[in-house]
Amino acid sequence: MTATGEDREAAGPTTRGYWWWERRRSVALDVGLALVSALECGLEGVDFAWDTGLPVAFGVLFGLIAGAVLLVRRRWPIAVVLVSIATTPAEMGFLMGLVGLYTLAASEVPRRITAVLMSMSLVGTFIVTYVRLRQGVDENADFGPGDWYVPMLSLFMAVGLTAPPVLFGLYIGARRRLMESLRERADSLERELSLLADRAEERAEWARTEERTRIAREMHDVVAHRVSLMVVHAAALQAVAPKDPAKAVRNAALVGDMGRQALTELREMLGVLRAGEPAVARVAQVPLASVGRAAPAVPEDGPRLDEVEALVGQSRAAGMTVELSVEGATRAYAPEVEQTAYRVVQEALTNVHKHAAGAKTWVRLAHRGAEVAMQVENGPSDAATADAGLPSGGNGLVGMRERVLGLGGVFVSGPTDAGGFRVSAVLPDAESEDTSGPSGV
Repeated sequence: MTATGEDREAAGPTTRGYWWWERRRSVALDVGLALVSALECGLEGVDFAWDTGLPVAFGVLFGLIAGAVLLVRRRWPIAVVLVSIATTPAEMGFLMGLVGLYTLAASEVPRRITAVLMSMSLVGTFIVTYVRLRQGVDENADFGPGDWYVPMLSLFMAVGLTAPPVLFGLYIGARRRLMESLRERADSLERELSLLADRAEERAEWARTEERTRIAREMHDVVAHRVSLMVVHAAALQAVAPKDPAKAVRNAALVGDMGRQALTELREMLGVLRAGEPAVARVAQVPLASVGRAAPAVPEDGPRLDEVEALVGQSRAAGMTVELSVEGATRAYAPEVEQTAYRVVQEALTNVHKHAAGAKTWVRLAHRGAEVAMQVENGPSDAATADAGLPSGGNGLVGMRERVLGLGGVFVSGPTDAGGFRVSAVLPDAESEDTSGPSGV
């Protein structure tokens, strides 16, 4: 795996305290080039002083100062090129001109400025070369080339000293920008991978939380309903044992059957916890966009709507007066829909046992085009019926609401005008292609 720009910036041998240089080798390179350029210009300043009649010391000093300008080529490439153009008539600064044009072309200076300065350098070199060649040809009478010789050689020299450094600088600049772009893309990809890893961890945590919530709901439904019926039957058993031994025997058998059913369901859930696939594996294929909106996974072997009649029969056997009515043609729904509908009816009946002993209860199921509706309503509690004293955790209605809303349904609960309580829910059919919204019961 390649290191990104941030890694290199954190670990690379940079020298941020050295003005505009980023690396020590850049400092060494520029200082070396500036010394060579100053030495070159200083030596050429001797000839310049003789030709112009100036003191030699002045020519050397002028050349040293002009050549040392190459030290700032990374910070002010335009200034370096202008100095090289200005010293062209003195025939000094060839290294400074080459390196300056290269640095200018490789930098982020606008291309129009680069073209203008390159043209100025080209014209200046052409003129100086043309004048020097013409003087040499005129002084040498024996050498008589054609009229094309001086212009062509001057043009060749001007192009040879200008075009190569500019083209090479453009290539290096483009390559550098490409590498920076690739480095930025690598950094961006690394950040995206880090973000995906964080989101995957969040998704795994969400899956674990949803699985814990689902197991807690199932445990609540199994234990609360079965044990509530067992407590009600036990209370009835105490009341009728001295008067009707046969009925007491039936109630005792019912208590045993319900206890065995509760134990069987608890063992099944504990078996899933011990040997079942992890929650993360079951939810691993859930899209990231659906996190927080998708309903938790539901086992395929859970309760079904056709078991509601048996559920109502258990409450009747416990002494509750329950009427069951079904509207519409019975059909199969998605497993999560049927299980949620069953759990809503189960929890509502459990609440009647807990809070409204002896109340008459109505259970209604309605099969509609693209939804199934259920309603459990009880009247006021019968004062003549002894309260079984069942504890309440206060999570029943909350759990029902979360189940229904998790499937995109509607849940309403509240007291009735007659002094009872009503629980209503509407669940859309997940397997139906009809997209019409659910309606109230």
